[in-house]
Amino acid sequence: MLGIVAAGIAPGLALLSYFYLRDQYDSEPLSMVFKTFIFGAILVFPIMFIQYVIQTEVGSQSVISQAFWNAGFLEEFFKWFIIYYTVYKHVVFDEPYDGIVYGASVSLGFATVENIFYLFSNGLEFALGRALLPVSSHALFGVIMGYYLGKGKFSEKSKAKWIALALLIPLVLHGLYDYILFTMKDWLALMVPFMIFLWWLGLVKVKKARILSTRHFENSLFKSSFISEK
Repeated sequence: MLGIVAAGIAPGLALLSYFYLRDQYDSEPLSMVFKTFIFGAILVFPIMFIQYVIQTEVGSQSVISQAFWNAGFLEEFFKWFIIYYTVYKHVVFDEPYDGIVYGASVSLGFATVENIFYLFSNGLEFALGRALLPVSSHALFGVIMGYYLGKGKFSEKSKAKWIALALLIPLVLHGLYDYILFTMKDWLALMVPFMIFLWWLGLVKVKKARILSTRHFENSLFKSSFISEK
């Protein structure tokens, strides 16, 4: 039992540590990162309940509906909702890169609990595959979501557009991920390039967020020095 719990938690904590340590300016308070991680973990239960109700009441659904609605929309919407209403307007969200940290934190909280449940049901031999695919993909959906939320918060215009993209793009990517799993007999042949693309896109967003944070702090220093000179 302890081995399954450890194997379920380890990938999420490792990925979260990686994205957390990439923050080159004011590191986020660990208490807030832990809080959003727990919020993400708790999300598993209402989402599982809603998915169960949909499957019970609606019955048979198309693969597209299962991939993009039951999985993509429900999971990404609730993660987006948590980040927007608990962190986005909080004082600790003070640079664009913070969106990456909190996006990854909420997503990995969700992925970690989901991973533990899966390993208890199916066995420890699936731990590596789960770490490489579902846990990693959730982390990257969160990174991409966080990038657009960070961009939206610190942009002087088009805020609504960036906030909407923070939900829309992870939703589409998540739906595509599940669509590949649900429909392809040789799903691994397509999943490998999809995951390579997802990692590339996520790391591009990390790099861009770091650049945005650098500009943000340079502008803040310039304004502070200008005010002090006056």
